[in-house]
Amino acid sequence: MLSSTKGLPQLLDKELIAFLTAVNENGQPQTSPVWFQRDGEDIVVYNRPDARRLRSIETNARVALTLRADRHGQALVSLEGTAVVENHLPRAKELPGYEEKYADEIADVGWTPGSFSDEYSVGIRITVTKVRASGNSRLLD
Repeated sequence: MLSSTKGLPQLLDKELIAFLTAVNENGQPQTSPVWFQRDGEDIVVYNRPDARRLRSIETNARVALTLRADRHGQALVSLEGTAVVENHLPRAKELPGYEEKYADEIADVGWTPGSFSDEYSVGIRITVTKVRASGNSRLLD
């Protein structure tokens, strides 16, 4: 689905921040900014082992990932799908493209690729089932 949507792979590969919404065990949506990486037709997000969203996803796998489709935030893309906590994903520094995409951000926070991978050691894989664009987005034209 990701590669068949015009312009979406390029947007996912260049955009650094997305907002992941998961629903907690009480039914309350919780939105958090996340770093992410496209992995084929899926999206991977790394988490600290104690991140609440991991419990939320184990209770309710439905999530949304929203990102800007333009520099001014007037166009948004929302990816809806299902997430699963995966303990067998490669470490963040070993996932193709991740270290290159976030090298500056990792350094700015004072981490190394290894220390980031150690701290954010639990991955979730999001399988996208629906793509929605709003505002002035040229996606889905």
